[in-house]
Amino acid sequence: MVNFLKVAPSTDPVPQEELLSYVRRLNDCADFIHCDVMNKNFVCKDSIDENVIKKIYLKTLLPLDVHLMVNEPLKIVEKYIKAGAQIVTVHYEAFKNKKNLIKCLKLISKNNAIAGIAINPDTEITEVMPYIAYADLVLVMSVFPGLSGQPFKESTYYKVKKLKQIRDDYGAHFKIEVDGGITPEVSKNLKVLGADIIVSGSYIYNAENKAKAIEDLK
Repeated sequence: MVNFLKVAPSTDPVPQEELLSYVRRLNDCADFIHCDVMNKNFVCKDSIDENVIKKIYLKTLLPLDVHLMVNEPLKIVEKYIKAGAQIVTVHYEAFKNKKNLIKCLKLISKNNAIAGIAINPDTEITEVMPYIAYADLVLVMSVFPGLSGQPFKESTYYKVKKLKQIRDDYGAHFKIEVDGGITPEVSKNLKVLGADIIVSGSYIYNAENKAKAIEDLK
């Protein structure tokens, strides 16, 4: 059975002065807004914070999918939930102490948000397996985080296929999300393999007709 794929345009390539107007334009055609949060300690880039998330929340009807590309996010996840995040995704690689990863995922769930765990292209599914049970969503990075416009890494297909197999074998219900370098052709392949949500930054932002770009990805 093929999934009904959902598309989450990313805030990453959008200049901050355009961000709120960009988000408003997506109200009628996107499924989520994927908010990339970076603070120069996990990736070498700085971006939006919880104050900007709150502004976005007030300007859109869409759920906010907040992707925290920060080290040790346990201290700040509640700020983002209070700002309006309905999904909060943290990186497996951001935790030196993996007990804190479990604690963080539980804290997100306790605050009635969807708890996501993200993995970089060089992290194997076997590494993250013990923690998937605490997550509602697994975000597979098909590029290295922090730089918009990178090409899609083909190894992502295997990871999505493996996650779908795990989900089926264990009767689990976590969603599979993929982020980075996705074109309509790639999206079609990911959909067949079991992906539920596609994150797109540059492809949608650079499109003249954003609604059509989103439809093409679906």
